[in-house]
Amino acid sequence: MKVFVSGCFDLLHSGHVAFFKEAAQYGDLYVGLGSDDTIQDLKGRQTIYSEHERLYMVRSIKYVKDAWINTGNGILDFKDDLKRFNPNRYVVNEDGHSPAKEDLCNTLGIEYIVLKRIPAAGLPKRSTTQIRSDVRSQLPYRLDLAGTWIDQPYLSKLNSGWAITISLEPIIEYNERSGMSTSTRNAAKQLWPNQLPLEKPEKLAEILFRFENKPGNKLVSGAQDSIGICVPGLSRHFYNGEYWPDKIEKVYDEVILDWLEKHIYLITLWPRPIGTDLLSNTNISVENIKELTAASALCWNAILEKDLETFGKAFLASFNAQTKIFPNMINKEIEREINKHKDTAIAWKLSGAGGGGYLVLVSEKPIKNAMKVKIRRWII
Repeated sequence: MKVFVSGCFDLLHSGHVAFFKEAAQYGDLYVGLGSDDTIQDLKGRQTIYSEHERLYMVRSIKYVKDAWINTGNGILDFKDDLKRFNPNRYVVNEDGHSPAKEDLCNTLGIEYIVLKRIPAAGLPKRSTTQIRSDVRSQLPYRLDLAGTWIDQPYLSKLNSGWAITISLEPIIEYNERSGMSTSTRNAAKQLWPNQLPLEKPEKLAEILFRFENKPGNKLVSGAQDSIGICVPGLSRHFYNGEYWPDKIEKVYDEVILDWLEKHIYLITLWPRPIGTDLLSNTNISVENIKELTAASALCWNAILEKDLETFGKAFLASFNAQTKIFPNMINKEIEREINKHKDTAIAWKLSGAGGGGYLVLVSEKPIKNAMKVKIRRWII
């Protein structure tokens, strides 16, 4: 029985070894490693160890029968290797799961197994992101919840309104071009390589916004990106025809943030393809923008009241308004992934501007093989 796993396996740690040990219980274990170029493309960073060093270390683990560098690139960099090797089983852990991987295995007749991330007895839970955080402090990410796109003046000049975001702890390294504000986060690294300064969050957000959007830029990143990164907790920002909002409202209440974490799930899709044009074929009108801003206002009140049913309706209404204005956010492939979760989730949207990235689900019940989020708290 042949078992295959794939991944980066940089900064090799006990969590990796525990994963290999559990996967090897299903048969002889073979490992495909992402190349240095693939990891640079997906994660926006260089590896600590080169692909040759990583290959040497993985091959040295007693649970591994053999290993190699995957020949492809992107989130399915192992696709050709999988077809050629033809294993009986393909194993991932929860944060390595994606519908694209599962569909590929189903097409090839390979059993697809998702493992829980459980540390070896007596050892702490380990992840590469957590270890990198110990070595060098990680900057937050941003997840938009409702009303977003309104931070662009060509919308808010027609009808003003709120955008709602949450600031996320980097419990995983979210993929580049995934709608998690990775481009703004990369700009933040140039200003503050290790961590955000202990300044007023709104001040930091404005510094980051002006730094990223230099005079002469053809495309201006909306202010919701820098605000979502720099302002902890839950926030909403009001846009009225300008790039920077008129006001920012913040929520640090532990009960509300805990409630959001309990009901929000992420499913990995794929990075937005390079060259995706989200600004063509638009339907920008006052009527459509009013739908977007009304949904955002309803969403905010539902969150404050911890009203899950209304939150779900407003969350979905905001997404439907977004895709009505910008139809290229969504396609048949994404619709198929959404349909898989309609029996469990009460609402869904795409992270950021869409086209790929992460499927964000709102649910009362746990979503199988989905990731949770950790909202960054404000420490006084």
